Amino acid sequence: MTEVFAEVAHEPGAAKQDPIVIADHVHRHFGGLTAVDVEHFEVQRNAITALIGPNGAGKSTFFNLLTGFDRPQRGEWQFNGHSLVGTSPAKIARAGKVRTFQLTKALNRMTVMENMRLGAAEQGGENFFKALVPGLWKAREQEITEKAHVLLHRFKLYEKKDDYAGSLSGGQRKLLEMARALMSDPEMIMLDEPMAGVNPALTESLLDHVVELKNEGKTILFVEHDMHMVRRISDWVVVMAEGRIIAEGPPQTVMANPAVQDAYLGAHHDSDLSEEDPS
Repeated sequence: MTEVFAEVAHEPGAAKQDPIVIADHVHRHFGGLTAVDVEHFEVQRNAITALIGPNGAGKSTFFNLLTGFDRPQRGEWQFNGHSLVGTSPAKIARAGKVRTFQLTKALNRMTVMENMRLGAAEQGGENFFKALVPGLWKAREQEITEKAHVLLHRFKLYEKKDDYAGSLSGGQRKLLEMARALMSDPEMIMLDEPMAGVNPALTESLLDHVVELKNEGKTILFVEHDMHMVRRISDWVVVMAEGRIIAEGPPQTVMANPAVQDAYLGAHHDSDLSEEDPS
């Protein structure tokens, strides 16, 4: 994957060889606080891009803007060449860009299987009139169920398929949310702090799944604080601080950038971005 970044400048807003997402002049403020002020941003197709920065840098707000969960005061962005300005989260997901959340959104009083089925598109049974005629939706429901079985096996959740989602551990809920996101066959998956609250054993499993998704042709953009994870799986790293993009480049180049170190050390005096960081 490094070859697609060979000619990409190591600078904020760098143009990519084949961007799947392009955003320009995105600005979001809350009262007098500027949360996001991004002039230009691109995500390379079929790559793993990490979006990092100290607490309060604007990463999650930027995620919300790109996925329709929040609206900016100004700005425009596109996915696969189509503008997504003013588009609802549901339509963005149907277009092929889905996301997970830092705090998982599993429906606790529904089973794991029921949560999985909710992630699928084109469900005829959701239409009132079609629901009255089982022949119009039974085949699709069976197809969705079979796909859910495959994904639950893949994410090692099959034995939990009939359990309530609320009974799962924090790490298992992260796996469920990622598996459910794949029910709609997205081209791009955006992960908001996928490793937060996950034990070390499940962290390794989640990392492996993210890499597998890229190998299958998916594009991954994720927010993360764990620098070990960022160095291990990222092809490209984008750094935000105070709502702006301050650096871009390969993991090792970015970690050595003085501006990045200043941004982190200014907010986390115990942060260590060096190769020896054991976290």
